[in-house]
Amino acid sequence: MRYDELFSIFPNAFRNMLEELQMDAEGLQEIRVRTGRPVLTVCHNREYHSGRSVSRAEISELLAYLSNYSLYACENEIRQGFMSLPGGHRVGVTGRIVMEERRVKTMRDISSLNIRFAREIKGCADRLLPFLREQGRLLHTLIASAPGGGKTTLLRDCIRQISDGDAEHAGMTVGVVDERSEIAGTFQGIAGNDVGMRTDVLDGCPKAEGMMLLIRSMSPKVVAVDEIGNSEDTKALAAAMNCGCILMATVHGNRMEELKSRPVLKELVEMKMFERYVFLDASEGPGRIRQILDREEQPLLGGRTEC
Repeated sequence: MRYDELFSIFPNAFRNMLEELQMDAEGLQEIRVRTGRPVLTVCHNREYHSGRSVSRAEISELLAYLSNYSLYACENEIRQGFMSLPGGHRVGVTGRIVMEERRVKTMRDISSLNIRFAREIKGCADRLLPFLREQGRLLHTLIASAPGGGKTTLLRDCIRQISDGDAEHAGMTVGVVDERSEIAGTFQGIAGNDVGMRTDVLDGCPKAEGMMLLIRSMSPKVVAVDEIGNSEDTKALAAAMNCGCILMATVHGNRMEELKSRPVLKELVEMKMFERYVFLDASEGPGRIRQILDREEQPLLGGRTEC
């Protein structure tokens, strides 16, 4: 990310604050802004903080600026806890939830923002992809890590390479259900990240509905989704497999035992829906592979004790 791109996101007061911190724009990962607290930034996996607290008025100004002075247009995203920015960046938001008929209607009195900067790391899936093919066939794959471990970054590069193809493998049509606009980084219908020439993106749609919609409308060979976790997702995954699609998905978790401790994911593992399980190690940097297991939970890379 260039400084001019970074600064275009913020109003003048925050630009001055970032200049004082002398952040390396290329290494900037996130900026957390909380009412009555110093601004915290994470750059190259190190945390820095500003010397003064942020007022509610300053957060309101920042929020208005980030939404291009049209919070109403962002209301659908805000009630899901985030806002999308050009370039694939995303803003997490928290505040007072307003409920209606047991569902989140909107969010008011926003008090905290987490601005996360999208990072494309082209080529980060080079080491992984040979493990995801067997006799020329792409395998159903689940990528797992703790939050911030780089699973979305790794999935994105897998999608790009599978879609574009290479000298040994023909490109495949990929359908991406990007519920939170993190994979393709879509903003106003345009993908901010390179997800390949044969990829179609369904942005802002719930995964379970989106998978079936993509299969009916675009006939993808591969379906990719981020952060599965409920029974509706699992049912949709099974339905997509029955339609002949190869599945690529991510989930929160550090090891197989964690996946099995959650009823929905335990069922998924016991059904042997996925043929490859990829576990990442966030301590080694985003997207670093710690272990790869087959559908029988046998290690293909990394020892069993590491899981």
